[in-house]
Parts: sequence; C-alpha cells; structure tokens
Amino acid sequence: MLIDTAADFDVRDYLRKEMMPHFLCPGCGHGIALRALLWAIHDLGLDKDRLAVVSGIGCAGRLSAYIDANTFHVTHGRPLAYATGLALARPDLHVVVITGDGDCLAIGGNHLIHACRRNLKLTCLMLNNEVYGMTGGQVSPTTSETRLTTTTPLGNQEPHFDACALATAAGAGFVGREVTHHVPKLKELIKAGLEHPGFAFVEVQSDCTEIFGRKNDMGSSSEMIMRQKSEIRPSAYLDTVDTPFRSNALPTGILARNDRPEYGATYRRAAAARKGAS
Repeated sequence: MLIDTAADFDVRDYLRKEMMPHFLCPGCGHGIALRALLWAIHDLGLDKDRLAVVSGIGCAGRLSAYIDANTFHVTHGRPLAYATGLALARPDLHVVVITGDGDCLAIGGNHLIHACRRNLKLTCLMLNNEVYGMTGGQVSPTTSETRLTTTTPLGNQEPHFDACALATAAGAGFVGREVTHHVPKLKELIKAGLEHPGFAFVEVQSDCTEIFGRKNDMGSSSEMIMRQKSEIRPSAYLDTVDTPFRSNALPTGILARNDRPEYGATYRRAAAARKGAS
C-alpha cells in the first residue's frame, strides 16, 4: 500500500514521538541526514509497514530508534550482515541500513565489501562525521589527514579512506555522496538509491560539532555547515590542487551506477530451477 505523496511532508509523521527528545548534540548533521531520508521515503510513497531500517552502534546507529517503521538496532559493524538476511528472506520489504564511518568501514568493512560485491537489493546510508563521536572522539578510517582526535593528538598521519571509491571498486550497483548542507540534493540522491534495483551505497558527509569540530577549532555548527559549501570543489579540482584535506576535493552526486543482476532475484531463480529439476 502506498501513502498519499500529495500531502505536505511532515517529519513528525515518520517519527516515534515517544522517543523525543532525541540524544543528538546541537548542530549534529545526523539529524539533517535523518530528515532527508524520511523526506525521500515520503516522496516515494513507501509504506512504513514495508520499511525495515537496520542500524549498528554509534551516533548514526541510534537513529533507527526514532523511525516509526520496522527497526533493528544490531551489533557493532554488523548491520549489513543482518540486513542481508532480512532482504533475502523478505524481498517485499524496502531494507535500509543506517551506519557510521567507524561502524561501516572499520569493524564492518568486510561486510561492506561483500555487500557491494553481492549486489542484493538494499540501501546503505553511511553517515560520515570523520570520528568515533559517541565513544570518546577516536580517529576513524575517514578522519582527514592532520586532523586532531583523542587518539591523534599530533594530527592524523594515516591517509583517509574513500568509502565511495571502495564501494565502486567492490561492484556496488549505485554509489553516491552528498553533504548535509545540500538537503534537497541529499534527499534526491537518497531517493535514487532507494529506487535502484540493487545495492545502493550513499555516503553522507555529516558534521560532528561537539567532538570533532571543537577539537579542530572549526567554529560553531553554522560555521561548520557553511564550510561544507565553501570547501566543496568539482572533481577536476583534484587535478590542479594538492591539498591534505579531503573536504577540499569532494565529488558529490551519483558517482557510479551499474545494472548488474540483483543477487536476491538471481538466487531465487536458481532455487526455483533446482526445485523444478528435482
């Protein structure tokens, strides 16, 4: 059953109001990302009874608790593994994973690689704030070079992990990236991911104002989100400027798309053929 998309979008229609007030810090980009996701769901007219949201551990992982749908809060790094089983068992559901950069790329990195390779129909939103925000502000796989965290007091010396490049190389059917400053663009990108008939990976660049921003003297939450606008450059910028900061060379939008066979449908056809032959 589809809902009426002609009505104005009201985010409260998609939230568990009894869970309010939320736990997010003032200025956190994760709330913006959640609103964009729910706006995309509304625009597509998806039935909340046919929506399943799986999340792991971390600030991003807490978001599923606020969504008025079928939600699963699972173990650290494992939301894609749980979502894989769910999407295979219930292909009638729209399965969405909400994960963070640490949850998805560190302990959960292997699950991400194989979810991309497998190309099962589900949508993964990785909210990237470049830090382990909920557990003390440790360095994460996406922390920009030279940035300060509680575990890199002299600045991060490791190269950051480009999640979208990884997802593309691993064969994800749909790969995209957007920032929380551009909410309508983010909503449209998530819609495209939800509509893709395979594995869709969407990275959302999300500000952590209290843990990451204050540690790096990046100003107020409004200054941080305006920094997203001023520091984004087209991909051609990479060819002309050598910069240590990932945000100064951040391609956004749909970055890769392919039409490989979807794993669930292929598996079910093989199972039906085996059954018919026996």
